Amino acid sequence: MNAPEPGPGDELPAVAPQLRALRRRAGLTLEAAARSAGLSPAHLSRLETGQRQPSLPMLLALARIYGTTVSDLLGETVAERDSIVRAADMEPTHAGGWTYFQAGSSGRGMQALRVRVPYGTQGDIVRVHPGEEWLYVLKGRLRLRLGDTAHLLAPGDSAHFDSLTPHRLAAEDHDGVELLFVHTLLQSPTATLCLGHPTGEAP
Repeated sequence: MNAPEPGPGDELPAVAPQLRALRRRAGLTLEAAARSAGLSPAHLSRLETGQRQPSLPMLLALARIYGTTVSDLLGETVAERDSIVRAADMEPTHAGGWTYFQAGSSGRGMQALRVRVPYGTQGDIVRVHPGEEWLYVLKGRLRLRLGDTAHLLAPGDSAHFDSLTPHRLAAEDHDGVELLFVHTLLQSPTATLCLGHPTGEAP
C-alpha cells in the first residue's frame, strides 16, 4: 500500500532546498546521510527534490544528523536569538499529519515544540536515536510505547526518557492529543540516528 499523498496543509516548499544545502554544509554524501537517517538514498533524494514531503520524525532525524534544528530545515529565520517566544509569533507547521509550533528559540542545545497529534497518524513509527526527550500531555490522551512497555498518559502526565529506547507516540482518542515536547539536539553533524517508517511506506 502506498503512502498517502500529502495534503495542502502538508506542503513545505522550503524544505527541499534546505535539506540539500544543509547536508552539503555538514559534509555528508547523499548515501551517508540516508544511511544515518535509516532511509534509502533514493528516498532522501526525492525529499531533497521536493518529490516527497518529510514527516515530522524525519525532520527531527535529519535536523539531528545535520547538527541543526527543524526551524533551520524549514528555512525559518530569526533575526536574533530571543529568550521569549510570544504566542502570537508561533506559526503552525504541518508535517506527516502533525501540527507543531516552535515553543523555543533557535540555536539552543534543546528544541521545544508544542505538538498536535491527530488520531491515526504516525502511530507505527518507531524512533530510536541518541539524546533525551521530555513530553507533557496538555490535552487528550497519549499512547506511548517505550521498549516493550505501553503507557497511557492523560492530561498533566509527563514522560522523560532516553531516546535510545525504541519509542512510539500516538493519540489514543479520536480528538487527538496535544503535547509539549522537548528534545536534545546533537551538536555533531555526523551523529548516528535511526528511524522506522510508517506502515506501508517504503523508503
